[in-house]
Parts: sequence; C-alpha cells; structure tokens
Amino acid sequence: MMDIKILGTGCPKCKALEKLTREVVAKASIEATISKVENVIDIMRYNVMMTPALVVNEKVLMKGRIPSADELQRLLTNIA
Repeated sequence: MMDIKILGTGCPKCKALEKLTREVVAKASIEATISKVENVIDIMRYNVMMTPALVVNEKVLMKGRIPSADELQRLLTNIA
C-alpha cells in the first residue's frame, strides 16, 4: 500500500493538492493512505522549503506546485 503525504501549512494550494490527490487515487483505484502534514517542523524534516509538497513512501516527488491530474496520475501509477 502506498503512503502519500501532502506537506503544507493549510494554504489554498496545499488544500488543492490534497483534494486532487484524493481524486486521482480514487479514480485510478490506487491503494493508498493519504495524510496531511501541517506542522512546519515535520515539513522541514523532508527538506521542503516550498509547499505544497507531495511525498510518496517517504520520498519527495514534487514541491512548490500543483501538478495536473494527468501528471499526478502518471507519477502515482508508476510507483504502484
């Protein structure tokens, strides 16, 4: 099962990435747990200085922007 974390302090882009990720995971039937990390200290442990960021299985895949739905689906299905 994939472990997906959305890193962000609660800004609109962070919420948009979380929503998009949940939609893509559901659409692609990917088995995953999705959680949101909002604590700045926890976010900095991933060496992320720009949010939102997408972490899958403890690896930072994207930071500082929101991918398109197609790009996100490609990223996630290539890992699954």
